[in-house]
Amino acid sequence: MGSPDFAVPSLEALLARHDVALVVTQPDKPAGRGAQLTPPAIKVVAERAGVPVYQPKSARPPEVAEALRATGAELGVVVAYGKILPRGVLDAFPRGCVNVHGSILPRYRGAAPIQRAVIDGEAETGVAIMQLDEGMDTGPVLLERRTPIGPRETSGELFARLAPMGAEALIEAIDGLAAGTLVARPQDHARATHAAMLRKADGAIDFAQPAAQVAARVRGVDPWPGAVAVLRGQAVKLFGAIATDGAGAPGQVLAAGADGVIVACGDGAVAISELQAPGRKRLNAAQFAQGRGVAVGDVFTRAEIDDKPARKP
Repeated sequence: MGSPDFAVPSLEALLARHDVALVVTQPDKPAGRGAQLTPPAIKVVAERAGVPVYQPKSARPPEVAEALRATGAELGVVVAYGKILPRGVLDAFPRGCVNVHGSILPRYRGAAPIQRAVIDGEAETGVAIMQLDEGMDTGPVLLERRTPIGPRETSGELFARLAPMGAEALIEAIDGLAAGTLVARPQDHARATHAAMLRKADGAIDFAQPAAQVAARVRGVDPWPGAVAVLRGQAVKLFGAIATDGAGAPGQVLAAGADGVIVACGDGAVAISELQAPGRKRLNAAQFAQGRGVAVGDVFTRAEIDDKPARKP
C-alpha cells in the first residue's frame, strides 16, 4: 500500500524477494497544466510487473478489508500510502501491517517527517520500520536506520536518499519477522512530535528570523511548496540558502554575485545560490544579478500566500 515516488524502491525490493499479491494505491489524480489524470508512481511499477492494482477512494469501507483478506497475503506493507488504516485492514493479514516511515520515531510522526526535519534544522534523521496500529505512527518499532542531514541538503535530496534506505530496512525487517528474530520496541509516546502536512504558506520566507532558520526553511520546502519572497513587487523563488556572516535590516540585500545573493536576517545573513523570477528560468545568483534582477540595497519581504491545505508531495 503506497502512492508516491518514495514508495517505489520498497515495492521494487519486495518484487525482487517476495510474492506481492496486490498493490493498493490512491486513485489517479489530475496533474500538470492539462490536468490530465495521472497514476501514482507505485501503480506504474506494479502494472509493469504484472501485479494487480486496487485503487479505493478510502480504506474504511468493509469491502476494502475483504479484498485484502481474499489475497491470502501474510503481511501488509505500507509506504507513504497517505491514508489512515482502520482495524479491519490491519487485521486482514495474519502478520498485520508494517510501515516504512521517514523519521526516527517517535519524533516526526505524521505526513511530512522528512521536510519538517530539514525545516527544523535537525542534524540527523533516518527511517523506521514499525508495526502499524490504529494511531498516527504510534505502533512499536521493529528496526531503524539513521543518517546525517547534509548542511546544504534539501528535503527532495533527502527523500531520494531515504527511499532506498527504507527499502533495505524493510527487507531486513521482513526477514527478521520470518525468522522470529525481531522484537518490536514500544515507542516512548512522551517524546513524540508531529510533522504536519506542508501547506503553500510554509514556503513564505520571513527574513526577520535567524539566518539558520531561514536557510533551513528554504532547503526544507524544496521542491514543494518552494521558498518564495517578494522582490521589487514580484514573488521570487529562492533555492540553496546557507547561513553566512552579515548584518542589516531583515530582508536587505547586502551583496550579489558569485558567492550568492546575501540577504540580511534577524540574526546573521543567508547566501542564496539560485533565484527564479515569475515566468523566467532559474538562474544562479551571479546571472540573476547580471540580469539586473537584484541589486545591493533591494529588500525581500514576506509573500502573502493562500494557506489552503495541499496533498502530501
